[in-house]
Amino acid sequence: MSTLRGKTLLITGASRGIGLAIALRAAREGANVVIAAKSVVANPKLPGTIRSAAAAVEAAGGQALAVPMDVRDSDAIDMAVAAAVARFGGIDILVNNASAIWLAGTAATPVKRFDLMHQVCTRGTFLMTRACLPHLRRAANPHVLMLAPPPTLDPRWFKNHTAYTIAKLGMSMCVLGMSAEFAELGIAVNALWPRTVIATAAVAMLGDAVKPEHCRKPEIVADAAHWMLTRPARDYSGHFAIDEEVLRAAGISDLERYAVLPGAALLPDLFLD
Repeated sequence: MSTLRGKTLLITGASRGIGLAIALRAAREGANVVIAAKSVVANPKLPGTIRSAAAAVEAAGGQALAVPMDVRDSDAIDMAVAAAVARFGGIDILVNNASAIWLAGTAATPVKRFDLMHQVCTRGTFLMTRACLPHLRRAANPHVLMLAPPPTLDPRWFKNHTAYTIAKLGMSMCVLGMSAEFAELGIAVNALWPRTVIATAAVAMLGDAVKPEHCRKPEIVADAAHWMLTRPARDYSGHFAIDEEVLRAAGISDLERYAVLPGAALLPDLFLD
């Protein structure tokens, strides 16, 4: 299998950034894409809404369904899954992309930020996967993909932002557990993480800490995700993949095209040696 034509993908946080890039990559092959995100009204600080993302998916050649959904709301999750199944007849692929970030130490992390990160990252990933599970069980080549890093217990990835690291690694723990739990069902559960920082709205909100010219474009993650999501599910599960390594396995060695500024030094992403 090398195409997502006719497949139905439900992607959380797909109104912009990596989620939208994955949606557009699938759309170019004629996939059905459910854009499930909070952004309903345009925000000058955060470009893109579920409606603009859906329009872009259809312009790229796919079928789209825009669903307003807060991944912290279990009822909204159930409604989004039901809407996806009602429109497209099932769900083949779930991409748990929605995330929240706050890179600060313990004293500088407000309770509401701690709660937001854990509710969106760990809890949201668990609830989304749980809600999609009955439909994934009926799919021909079902995949669940988390945008999450390889597990680590290295203190250097905790000491400066313990709350965020715990929340993000919660998604990784879901991969560990669910890939084993769903193995007999033939449902692949994998994680994907970028080698370098990706130029997204979330990075832009960090201010001058990260300059876009030292980043790669979201398309590198989208191309890697496509390769993973077209593998036979029963033979490809439980992986903590890095975008560069995935693309090399797919026969793509020229990664310069993904750079925001070709030739510029690239910033390594968090959680990687």
